[in-house]
Amino acid sequence: MKNVGRMGIHYLQRLNAENVPKDLIEKGQARVIEASLTLIRERAKLKGELLRALGGVAASASLLGVPLGHNSSFLQGPAFAPPRIREAIWCGSTNSTTEEVQELRDCGVDDDRLMNIISESVKLVMEEDPLRPLVLGGDHSISFPSVRAVSEKLGGPVDILHLDAHPDIYDAFEGNKYSHASSFARIMEGGYARRLLQVGIRSITKEGREQGKRFGVEQYEMRTFSRDRNLLENLKLGEGVKGVYISVDLDCMDPAFAPGVSHIEPGGLSFRDVLNILQNLKGDVVAADVVEFNPQRDTVDGMTAMVAAKLVRELTARISK
Repeated sequence: MKNVGRMGIHYLQRLNAENVPKDLIEKGQARVIEASLTLIRERAKLKGELLRALGGVAASASLLGVPLGHNSSFLQGPAFAPPRIREAIWCGSTNSTTEEVQELRDCGVDDDRLMNIISESVKLVMEEDPLRPLVLGGDHSISFPSVRAVSEKLGGPVDILHLDAHPDIYDAFEGNKYSHASSFARIMEGGYARRLLQVGIRSITKEGREQGKRFGVEQYEMRTFSRDRNLLENLKLGEGVKGVYISVDLDCMDPAFAPGVSHIEPGGLSFRDVLNILQNLKGDVVAADVVEFNPQRDTVDGMTAMVAAKLVRELTARISK
C-alpha cells in the first residue's frame, strides 16, 4: 500500500484496467486516505501543542500540500508542485522561515470524495489552535474544498481576494463541475464567500463576465490596472464576516516573473504588484492557497519555484501573528 500511495492515481487506474477486484482497490484507497489524514492530524496536534506551550502566538500558518492536477483543463503539471515549493522554501540561496509542511497524496479517489477529504484535512489543521491553513496546490480546483472547510469551520462566509489571470467561475468547464476553471462558481453558489475580488484578470469570456455579474463578483482586469492600482493596493476586507481568504494562482503574474505555469497569459501583474496588494491588505487573513505552479514548465534554475516560495513566506507573515 505504501507503493500505491506513492504512485497514486496512475497506478490505481492501471490496477483497474488489469481487472483487479474493485473492492480490493477501494480498500487500498481507504487505507491511503486514512494514513494521510492520520499524518495530517498528528502533525497538526504536535505543532499546535508546541505553540500553545511556548505561548504568545495568536495564529500560525500551517502548510498543507495538495498535489492534485487532474482537474486542470490543459496540463497536469501542478500535481508536482507542492514538493518543489517546499524544496524552494528551504533553498540555501535565500532566507527561510520554519514551516510545517503536510501533504495529502492523490490516491485515485473520485472527485466528490476527494473534495471532502481535502475539506476534512483543512479542518483538521484548524482544530489545532492557533494553526491556520496555507494550502499548496495543485490546480485551482483545491480552492473550493479549502474555502468550504474554512467557512464551515468558522461558522460563516469569508471575503476572498483572488489573484489570477482567469476568473475560474465557469458553471462546469468542459462538463466538469470540479474543473479548476469552475472552483469559484462552487464557492459562490455554496454561500461560502460574501465578497469575491478577482485581480489580474486578462483572459475572460462572456460566460466569465456573466457569472461574475450573477454572483456579484468584483472583477479587476489588467487593462484597467493602472486606474485601479491605488484601490487594490489599499484594500480593507473581512469586516462583518469570518475573515479573509487569499487565493493566489501564479499565472496572475506576467510570465516574465513566473513562467512555470500551465496557462501562460502575457500582460500580467509584476511580482512587486502582487506583494504590494498582499502587504497593504487590511484584514484578518484566516487561510490562503498558492496554486497552479507547474514544475514541468519552469526554467532550469527553478525561477517560478522560488517565486512561489517567496509568496508562501509572505503569506505566512500575513497569517501568523
